[in-house]
Amino acid sequence: MDIVQKIREAGIVGAGGAGFPTHIKFSVDKVDYLLVNGAECEPLLQIDKYLMREKSSEIIKVLEELGGRIQAKEIHIALKGKYKDEIMELEKAIKNLNSRVKIFKMGTYYPAGDEQQIVFEVTGRTVPEAGIPLDVGVIVTNVGTLVNIYEAVDSNKPVVDKFLSIHGEVTNPIIIKTPIGMTLEKCIEAAGGTTIDKYKIIVGGPMMGRVVDKENLSKEVVTKTTGALIVVPEDHYMVYRNGKTVKHIVNEAKSTCIQCRMCTDLCPRYLIGHKLRPHRIMRNVSMLENDSEILKEALLCCECGICELFACPMQISPRLVNIYLKNIFRENNVRFEKSTRELKADSMREYRKVPTNRLISRIGMSKYTDFSETKAVALDSDQVSIPLKQHIGAPAKAVVAVGDHVECGQLIGEVKEGLGANVHSSIEGVIIGIGDSVIIKKQGGE
Repeated sequence: MDIVQKIREAGIVGAGGAGFPTHIKFSVDKVDYLLVNGAECEPLLQIDKYLMREKSSEIIKVLEELGGRIQAKEIHIALKGKYKDEIMELEKAIKNLNSRVKIFKMGTYYPAGDEQQIVFEVTGRTVPEAGIPLDVGVIVTNVGTLVNIYEAVDSNKPVVDKFLSIHGEVTNPIIIKTPIGMTLEKCIEAAGGTTIDKYKIIVGGPMMGRVVDKENLSKEVVTKTTGALIVVPEDHYMVYRNGKTVKHIVNEAKSTCIQCRMCTDLCPRYLIGHKLRPHRIMRNVSMLENDSEILKEALLCCECGICELFACPMQISPRLVNIYLKNIFRENNVRFEKSTRELKADSMREYRKVPTNRLISRIGMSKYTDFSETKAVALDSDQVSIPLKQHIGAPAKAVVAVGDHVECGQLIGEVKEGLGANVHSSIEGVIIGIGDSVIIKKQGGE
């Protein structure tokens, strides 16, 4: 069976991002570059580093097969130069396997793991506005995605579990391997529980992750794209920033923006040549200008948060304004037309990169950087609730019924055509409910 078909049947999606179905990404005949994102975009995250240390040979083997399938001229793993142990393990695997894969060492800045930053750093090419890396002959994939592909190719294993790290106000910050569909509450318990009573959870990285109330931890579950859980006090600065209402955000833009243009000067997409100017967007929201074309620039925002959490001296939120505008445009089917103009990076880009350590200090996360655990703890669950939509595109359609007995790895949700990904059972048990999720309970479980 062709490797792309195996990827499709295994339900593999981008493990480090929004969950784009991987079989579609690799359904091409030829590219110039196959790039691996091992830069761990968000501060504090640990899983890419863990996988590069523990599964270096698997990563290199599957890269060679994928590179051959899409006739990639060059294959690079892009990661931060400070990842000494990870680089050592990868180089050892490359040598042992006589591989053509190359290591590209990046600086320690945020967002080094943004795929368009990686494309520019490694190839010198800028992805067009509203475009994708394939527009410049590049495919970018994630370390976790590659491990899932290896398992699908080597042992026909679908995506049924997820590695994630647990940080912050917990007794024992750890890395866990958990069945997909396990509750976040159980994950936090595996880290010894919380060290404070009043807290919230950031799911994902501190910059772009979403905030979950502790009352909802028994309802929220691990999905194919979950990367980390960070427990923070309920009054933490990052919780406050994410809790603003749309009305509050727009009023701030109208009353507080001083048009210093720091949000634009430090914007990673602006610095690689995109026509994204947050200060001009804020000017239009404030009604100092009336140019709908400038407002559409919000569609180019990658939502990294540098503008609001590092650049802005007034502590207002261009990112949240952009998200607000993007939602309006999408509801009205308004799109930013793909650029055909020649794009050129800003000459000051190298000097405007945001140092990760300074960013971590700025957002009040310095106390959570001490993460010494290097091995993963495998968890089990008596019951899982597996969402039928864990990816970009249409939700999978359930192919099981209440009362059915299923094996671990059995197909329970299928997308036969179009944009989507299959879903599989992460435990052996009996189907006890089907809705937006398939609920499975082990026989004899609690």
